[in-house]
Amino acid sequence: MRRRGCIGIGIAVAASGLLTPLQRAAAQSAERVYRVGVLRLTARPPVAGTYLPTALRELGYVEGRNLILDLRFADGDVARLPALAHELVMAKVDVIVAVGPLAVRACKDATTTLPIILFGNFDPVALGLVPSLARPGGNVTGLVFAPDGTLAGKQLELLKSAVPRATRIAFLAPVAANPANLPQVQETRDAAAVLGIELVVVGVQGGDYAQAFAAIVAQHAHALFVGAGPRFVTDRKQIIELAAKHRLPAIYEWREHVVDGGLMTYSTSNYGTYQRLASYVDRILKGAKPGDLPIERPTRFELVINLKTAKALGLAIPQALLLRADEVIQ
Repeated sequence: MRRRGCIGIGIAVAASGLLTPLQRAAAQSAERVYRVGVLRLTARPPVAGTYLPTALRELGYVEGRNLILDLRFADGDVARLPALAHELVMAKVDVIVAVGPLAVRACKDATTTLPIILFGNFDPVALGLVPSLARPGGNVTGLVFAPDGTLAGKQLELLKSAVPRATRIAFLAPVAANPANLPQVQETRDAAAVLGIELVVVGVQGGDYAQAFAAIVAQHAHALFVGAGPRFVTDRKQIIELAAKHRLPAIYEWREHVVDGGLMTYSTSNYGTYQRLASYVDRILKGAKPGDLPIERPTRFELVINLKTAKALGLAIPQALLLRADEVIQ
């Protein structure tokens, strides 16, 4: 048999899925394995990395086959970030996903060559991390969660629309040396001044939510704005239960909060942001230069209201607001 014919048969056999287990193992072993580093200031959540591996799997990257996720968590200790960033560089990862501005800063200080994908609810230009969103340059690109600043002003306005009687609203803030928290607090203060709302900022000390809610109740708050923060996603059920216990109508950062019993949210899709993040990882692994990729901002936001929660609180959501909702959970 001629050699060309043998090759043709081999291709046909491979295409038809008739490879033996040994042949399949050999083919898989020849597949390149990519190493993706992730650096976060927070502690490791119980579902660490759930969204990103799922989103990457949709693009063909499977842990244990062609993907290694190298996760680093600083447990809230800012001083640990530089060493963790250095560990990722020494591990020779192909790209680093840096969540939050302090993680981005640590990665930028650790390497000027490895691609860095920033990710979070902050303004990287205002914080001096990149010169512009359109042309970040260097080895940095990524995604931010809001088109300009944060969504705090619009979120507070919607909470006020849902609870018109609310003249004093508490803002639950994560307590950490993280500048990402400051813009949202300030934007909420500015919006409160315009809306005629007295804003009470209460921080969570060491994960003690019971103490934080006791302070909120002592301030006679009429409603609650739960600030952004990875820990508030991880601990969302505890926060939602305390809000229900103290009969506080609350707006949250992500749809997951409302699905789990929170009253309302106005945001992008949490999983959708991880899908976009995965697409950036994919493009860089395929050879795109991070500095040539504009930092992406979301263009679509969703208002989700849990009507069952509203009824449990004895709260009648105005019909005009329900008509504006993208999703109403009964």
